[in-house]
Amino acid sequence: MAVEKRKGAARIADVPEDILAKLNAGHIEAATLSENLATDFNALLASVLPQVIETTTIDPKAGITKRMAAAAEAIIATGDDVLPMLQSHRSDLIRGWGAYVLAALPELTFAEKLMRMRDFADDTHFGVREWAWLAMRPQIVKQPEDAVALLQPWVTDGSENVRRFAIEAVRPRGVWSAHIALFKSQPETARALLDPVTSDPARYVQDSVANWLNDAWKTSPEWVEGYCATLAQGQPSDATQYIIKRALRNKK
Repeated sequence: MAVEKRKGAARIADVPEDILAKLNAGHIEAATLSENLATDFNALLASVLPQVIETTTIDPKAGITKRMAAAAEAIIATGDDVLPMLQSHRSDLIRGWGAYVLAALPELTFAEKLMRMRDFADDTHFGVREWAWLAMRPQIVKQPEDAVALLQPWVTDGSENVRRFAIEAVRPRGVWSAHIALFKSQPETARALLDPVTSDPARYVQDSVANWLNDAWKTSPEWVEGYCATLAQGQPSDATQYIIKRALRNKK
């Protein structure tokens, strides 16, 4: 899916009216997070899924992840099978709704949801890739050990987007999401995911691994420092050295 090449607005207030109108109609992808935050969910629903907006209003003052979840719940409540349409839509935000719908489907198991989430995790748009792991995060928080087992094949996947999802989705602290107590207190329980990507060639993955370790360092510094010391032995690759430096960036 081609992505419209434009710089995009850095602040919500700077989104031009014509761009906002196209975002609200689902005609273009957002170029920045600020454009996602500026999008009127109710207008977008009215444009793409008018049957949903007839019975639902999304609180515009709610946080973005709460709005994403509310939109998904409203879509599911209609009983319409619109997931294929959502997943293939030109709007990144609507594809993000698709990820949230998939994660909330009651008839699917955790494993089935993760398996089907791969396409969202490997989307061409940065925003959809974030919505993918955020949509699964509540279930991962409840089943962290199951997540580690299910995501092990992902960290050796040929796509850097998929490898990054496997790490970002289980970060001990995460972003805009609940913490995972197990990984904060016992980060070693996630080594099966970390070990294969400690010299990953993609900076996208390297940053995620480093952020994972930095998260864990805040509550389990001895383990993280010991793990990094092990990685530093011998002749670590440039990628590994970068990960170690970023992982311990808060150490004084």
